Amino acid sequence: MTGAINADSVDLLPADLIRHRGFSRAFQSGHLTIGLIMPLEGYPNSPAPTLRDHVEMARKADDLGFTSLWLRDVPFYDPSFGDVGQVLDPMVYLGFLAAQTRQIALGTTGMVVPLREPVTLAKQAASVDQLTGGRFILGLSTGDRPTEYPAFGASFENRADRFRDAVKLINVLHSQSFPTYDSVFYGKLNGQLDLVPKPAARRLPTLVVGRAGQDLDWIARHADGWLWHRSDFAKLPEVIARWRAACAGQAFKPYGYATFFDLAERADAPMQMAGNVLRTGRDAFVALLERQRNEGVNHIALNLKPLRRPAADMLDELAEFVLPLFPTLGAQNA
Repeated sequence: MTGAINADSVDLLPADLIRHRGFSRAFQSGHLTIGLIMPLEGYPNSPAPTLRDHVEMARKADDLGFTSLWLRDVPFYDPSFGDVGQVLDPMVYLGFLAAQTRQIALGTTGMVVPLREPVTLAKQAASVDQLTGGRFILGLSTGDRPTEYPAFGASFENRADRFRDAVKLINVLHSQSFPTYDSVFYGKLNGQLDLVPKPAARRLPTLVVGRAGQDLDWIARHADGWLWHRSDFAKLPEVIARWRAACAGQAFKPYGYATFFDLAERADAPMQMAGNVLRTGRDAFVALLERQRNEGVNHIALNLKPLRRPAADMLDELAEFVLPLFPTLGAQNA
């Protein structure tokens, strides 16, 4: 089993997600789209970005037609990991970016659910979705930094159990009016309260980012898609085949991945895997994307931390030569 898909297949999103501007812009069967992880700058020799011109760069990505901007949830600087993401709190930053952009999808990769109070997170997420007119995609994870958990007074050992409970609670709050829910780790809903606002499309699309301690069957049942890290590309068809098998019998649920990315100035530079960094010229990058689209990849989120050239130049090159081959979807909803 190769994981390849038929581009002419009629694998449709659920009706409520077809109406969601952000999700339908980023994800459709048989298509591959390109997103960016904030901030849009290279900082290969520093744990933290400068955030210089970050507003202008977000607007530039929006104007050039990139599909999405993603924010990571990294509350602390841990020198053993050496990277603090975009520095700013993602939910606060999302509210700011909502006012600075017009059509690009905004998402998280992903909110560290066991370190967040889920009712508050549900309200924040629905608020962002309303403020963006339905452009927000909620990516959820358990994080990868055990040192953060004691600072929150949270157990690292039961994070997978609390993740499952929180995801169910968030989905109930978003999709039901005056819901009832008996949470194991959090509060109880007795039908007397209703979370406001609700998401713009009445249901906020959620992705599981990484594995979050869950098996693929659980992710397929409780999330609208799966965003993984860049794994061995030779094994990617097998990974996608297992995901499609877990989603069998359901509406289309996309697969995507995130990767550290450095685009060479020479278009014909060969592709190289340098640790967890994908370094390539644009010709090899296009060839990779064409192959992975056929294998069933629906979205790639590029983290520009290792970039060694001006990010604005790189965005212009991708917009001129690559995006026309992998266009953003759902333009009719913009």
